[in-house]
Amino acid sequence: MGRSDALTGVIFDCDGTLVDSEPLSGEAWRRVMAPRGYEITDADLEACVGGTYPRTHAYMAERASLPDLETVWAELSTELFALIDAHLEPFADALAAIEELQARGVRIAVASSSVRERLDRTLARAGLQFEITIAGDEVERSKPAPDMFLLAAQRLELPPERCVVVEDSGPGVAAGVAAGMPTLGVCRVPGTEASLAQADRVVHEVTAEAILALLL
Repeated sequence: MGRSDALTGVIFDCDGTLVDSEPLSGEAWRRVMAPRGYEITDADLEACVGGTYPRTHAYMAERASLPDLETVWAELSTELFALIDAHLEPFADALAAIEELQARGVRIAVASSSVRERLDRTLARAGLQFEITIAGDEVERSKPAPDMFLLAAQRLELPPERCVVVEDSGPGVAAGVAAGMPTLGVCRVPGTEASLAQADRVVHEVTAEAILALLL
């Protein structure tokens, strides 16, 4: 293990970066909104990608009458967790990258806009374990603010400039840039590369080489 690897951290987003969960989240919201007379569009889901639950709730509440955050979360989480348990799949490229990074002694954290309950459920279902995880309800400001990435770097005991952010959403990329961290944009949906334009590099597949190259 080289000194550069030992002094390197990688902070992964979770949903859409490590696991293919965005379609499941979209389906859960559709099941919540349909009985209230609103049919969610792809544009709606795109507008909410990378956002926190309170932000998405506010967005949806502008389109249909919704109860308070806690009431909707009880309904939404029931639908979402059933979908996660039945259908969640990790991205193979992300798993391979993590394995190689860990073998090289690189420190890894996860920073997700998801609430803690959802983040823990998602990682457990995907068979992923990380010593350091930051959830969206544990910081005052979520993405695109840099707070959760800066907190992750602090817990990794590394300066921000030695931590690479790996993100699949525009708000996540913006947060990584705001944190002063090299940022890799992962385009999981071909044709949406422009939303990741702030990233130092945009790729369609996550590799350890692409991540570490941003620190050279």
